[in-house]
Amino acid sequence: MARVTIDLPESFGFETEIPIRINDINYGGHLGNDSVLSLAHEARLQFLKHHGFTESDVGGCGIILSDAAIVYRSEAFYGQVVRIRLAAKQAGKTRCVVLYALADASDGREIARVKTGIVFFDYKRRRPTRIPEAFREAIFQDD
Repeated sequence: MARVTIDLPESFGFETEIPIRINDINYGGHLGNDSVLSLAHEARLQFLKHHGFTESDVGGCGIILSDAAIVYRSEAFYGQVVRIRLAAKQAGKTRCVVLYALADASDGREIARVKTGIVFFDYKRRRPTRIPEAFREAIFQDD
């Protein structure tokens, strides 16, 4: 099976820092794979909030995580602070891709790269919907 690759953009529209909690540590004594996705989720929530959105109200619709990929670069441990940079790119009429770069906040060592697919969803009609204009204007300024 071919190794997954995630190409990161040159610039990111949002950055946050999140400390690694004890429940993020797995039996190997380092950051668990499930926790990498959890950190990405928290960063995405902060990203949306920064732009005045929530997962259930992004310009009048909600979002659904359609897929995720993680590429691990190095270990991370309890007590480290992770700097997470995010960028969103349009990937169709009803979806976008969010790219995440996770690094140690103290020395910049890359920890992981994450890519998530987001589908904009009308929960009343139970179907995907077009990317809201408010989101497009706030997020895709460089596209």
